Amino acid sequence: MTISHRHIEVFRAVMTAGSVTGAAGLLHTSQPTISRELARMEQLLGYPLFERLRGRLKPTARALALFDEVQRSYQGLDRVASRAAQLGRAENAELRVLCLPALSHALLPGACSLFLKQHEGAALSITPQESPLLEEWMSAQRFDLGLTEQAQPTAGTTLVPLLALDEVCVLPAGDPLLKKTVLKQADFEGRDFISLSADDPYRAQLDALFDANAVSRRQRIETHSAVAVCAMVQQGLGIAIVNPLTALACAGPGLHLRRFGASVPFKVGALLPQYRPAQPLALALVECLKKEAARIERLLGETLKAPTTGSRPTEPAKAARRSA
Repeated sequence: MTISHRHIEVFRAVMTAGSVTGAAGLLHTSQPTISRELARMEQLLGYPLFERLRGRLKPTARALALFDEVQRSYQGLDRVASRAAQLGRAENAELRVLCLPALSHALLPGACSLFLKQHEGAALSITPQESPLLEEWMSAQRFDLGLTEQAQPTAGTTLVPLLALDEVCVLPAGDPLLKKTVLKQADFEGRDFISLSADDPYRAQLDALFDANAVSRRQRIETHSAVAVCAMVQQGLGIAIVNPLTALACAGPGLHLRRFGASVPFKVGALLPQYRPAQPLALALVECLKKEAARIERLLGETLKAPTTGSRPTEPAKAARRSA
């Protein structure tokens, strides 16, 4: 026979309580049972663990050394038990979020702020990624939640609509077109225009609109990033049409927003994996994203309703940048 977990449990109880009586109380058993198990352990070891002095137990040097080892083992077990308990509490979960780069600075920050205030023990891991890799990774069930601009869910996912707006015009301070509240396609005739990259779907839609109306723009700069487009416009290098989230986040003294006369829809949705182990807090983050999307929609409406041409940013634009 070898030493069992029961023997170690009895030994630890005796060392902790300092007596057989105390150990019996800790383990909810009888004194004779504790004495019998302790004697059996000493028999198996081949040496005594305690000296019996006038009815009291005094641990030997070997017992003290063994107790140190036992305590280290129990500390590891305590950590395992603690971690197991944490995993059972949704509040201590970590959400893995995949999103388009543009959404990581213009929608997600405000939603994350709301989410973490409501779930103080939760953690977020955010990975920016462009399409179509974003949709492929979500189909592979690699993340708990994804933010996409696709109108349809990819295979193995469920799509939750979050936001539906139109692309907006961005102009530098002092531009003569700021006198207008809505810009028509003809207003872009002959103007320097900052474009998104040639493979961008919004670029394709805009090019088709302008071509259909025989409007010629001077497309001297193109970039894959809507943030970069806004930065170029702010430097006075041209005017542009970008998604409303980035436009509102970048609005300020050198960058102003105007409505575009033609509708170029911009939609954002949350992708939830259908086969990945359920993460209880994913739906909570979706609700925070909905609230943030509604807030941004209100701010955008206020900004476009009462546009300014001065050098100071509007209050809604300031609020949007604070969120981002």
